Amino acid sequence: MALIALMIIVKPFLRWAGGKNWLIKELHKYLPDKFNNYYEPFLGGGSVFFYLKSQGFIQNSSYLSDLNGELVETYQLIKSKPNDIIKRLSSFKNEQEFYYNMRSQVFTDSVDNAAKFLYLNRTSFNGIYRVNKNGEYNVPFGNRNLAKLFDLENLVDGSNMLSDTSISCMDFFDTIETIKKGDLIFLDPPYTVAHENNGFVKYNQKIFAWEDQVRLNEFLVKLNKLGAYFIMTNAAHISIEELYKDIGIYSKVNRPSSIGGKGAKRTAYNELIFTNIVNGK
Repeated sequence: MALIALMIIVKPFLRWAGGKNWLIKELHKYLPDKFNNYYEPFLGGGSVFFYLKSQGFIQNSSYLSDLNGELVETYQLIKSKPNDIIKRLSSFKNEQEFYYNMRSQVFTDSVDNAAKFLYLNRTSFNGIYRVNKNGEYNVPFGNRNLAKLFDLENLVDGSNMLSDTSISCMDFFDTIETIKKGDLIFLDPPYTVAHENNGFVKYNQKIFAWEDQVRLNEFLVKLNKLGAYFIMTNAAHISIEELYKDIGIYSKVNRPSSIGGKGAKRTAYNELIFTNIVNGK
């Protein structure tokens, strides 16, 4: 796909474990020459959507979705009520006591909930979203040294990017009902296996089990039959290669690790990119 004249890139306003900021500089290499509607059914931090939208690659409708209800509601409210959220955020502090007090709060107002979600995501440890068996967010304070707590201008820009999108809470497989020939689907599922070893990702197994990887393979087969385009990232692991090897072409890319504890060694590792797009077709 030909490069479009560069514009300001809207940055994701959420930190998300496994986010794809590393991919966007190379993403144009994988895109079709043209596509109709855009789908992203594992939305997370939305870095790929914001890049494609702000650079003008997305010309038609966008359908964004995720199974995380709090995440989806936050996106919906940033889309519809950014100023109300900004008003709430203006009094928040990057302090441990404030963090744990906010984490313990239970709000009935949806705007308050969205502001809380954004705040905890910004100030928590590593941008991880994790809940306990009671469904309570339990990620510790991150002790992050921030020049400013929120980039409010970018939040407004993000709201503008979302203004004409559909944002839903749903399972990825349900999106097949509206996908048509020529649409582009970007998929970044939670990784079920650790990179290049035989271990399962214990926490992600609760979110996206191996059985879900099998369903995702069936989903990609359906996309091929529909004539829709897809680009999918996944862990570089022999089990993943074996499962998806017949649905298109794939390549191995090297990227730096973005997850680790304080003082942890950050190393490069490989990921796989699967697609049914060849030379822009």
